[in-house]
Amino acid sequence: MRMIALAALACVPTAAAAWDFTPGLPCRLVHQTADAKIGLTYDPVLPVYTVTVTRSAPWPNAGYFGMRFDGPQGRRIGTDRHRLSANGRALSVADVGFGNVLDGLQYNRSVTATSGGAAVTFSLDGAAGPVAEFRACAAGAPSS
Repeated sequence: MRMIALAALACVPTAAAAWDFTPGLPCRLVHQTADAKIGLTYDPVLPVYTVTVTRSAPWPNAGYFGMRFDGPQGRRIGTDRHRLSANGRALSVADVGFGNVLDGLQYNRSVTATSGGAAVTFSLDGAAGPVAEFRACAAGAPSS
């Protein structure tokens, strides 16, 4: 009977995974849902920031990638300098500055990544602290 109760408990839906910060070279910030994953890195050796949004289905091959941040400091940002992985499921952007992305993640309620006709929305509940840690890690990274 106890085994059945434990098995039933394992099937109960749980809250979405947290925003996870990992210090190091590179610093990492990751959030994964049942449908998609968003990850940021900062590599002080290059130095470069990256953001990668991975879906279960391939992203369309489009000329523009955008992020819309909804909340008290809402904003829209975009670029045509994104790249798709070989299987098309991961879309990445690299740049030497990410202030707008980090502000958007830290001070808003949600972010929607869009490209072509595809969109993925992530809740920013619980993101502010890990984003602040990511900023501090990037700011404190040793320079070469």
